[in-house]
Amino acid sequence: MDFTVKGTFKAGLKWEHFSKKITSQNKKNAMDKAYSLIGAEHGLKRRLIKIEGVEEVKA
Repeated sequence: MDFTVKGTFKAGLKWEHFSKKITSQNKKNAMDKAYSLIGAEHGLKRRLIKIEGVEEVKA
């Protein structure tokens, strides 16, 4: 299943928006993967990443 995860992350002094398309078995795993990807890409802890929504992408 594909999910779109949307949210914001702390970039310096401001919050930046992001949207990621993630393939996962369920919403919780999609959220965990988003935390992992954004955190690794920008060197951030989970507390600096806010997920605002997870939606399943219909094929």
